[in-house]
Amino acid sequence: MDFLFNINVQFYITAYLVGGIPFGLLLAKAFAGVDVKSAGSKSIGATNVLRVVKETNPSLAKKLGAATLALDAIKGVAVLAVGYFAGVSEATMWAIAVLAVIGHCFSPYLGLEGGKGIATGMGVMMFMLPIETIIALVVWVVMAKTVRISSVSSLTGVLAMLIASFFIHPDIAHAPVVFIVFILFYKHIPNIVRLVKGEEKRVI
Repeated sequence: MDFLFNINVQFYITAYLVGGIPFGLLLAKAFAGVDVKSAGSKSIGATNVLRVVKETNPSLAKKLGAATLALDAIKGVAVLAVGYFAGVSEATMWAIAVLAVIGHCFSPYLGLEGGKGIATGMGVMMFMLPIETIIALVVWVVMAKTVRISSVSSLTGVLAMLIASFFIHPDIAHAPVVFIVFILFYKHIPNIVRLVKGEEKRVI
């Protein structure tokens, strides 16, 4: 058990546990009395919180959706910020980023189920690769305004971030970035299947 006293291991565990906090589920239950795990897409993310709560309380839905988005993004950043000021290595920082996303997507509090990871992924990437993430957000906004399909907007933005990272930071080890992108696409497989079938819903 001595390894638990290693500062890197402590940050890894913290990143996973904090990343796994299902803010969307908690907020929707506390303020709207609904279980997002049993309605809509059954995801704990902001989009499903907005969709499910909107059915009964449209004005509250926007607030809870925004709060979920912010908290899901911040939870990974919070651990990274502490790690940065603690002076951990860049490799450890990348591991923290990856584990925060894994925690959200495969939450220890939800039987290894979780959200799609976009907000948490963009949060940690904004900390690690801010320029690439800004590009991703611009692409996301453009796609959201034109296509109006949440999954398409998110995945296009994520892909833009990955491609931009190879041009802007060609010398970094891209394995963590690729792994995060892989997780995000993996969690969106049901959305991709619905897109192929023409069944993916538009955001109204």
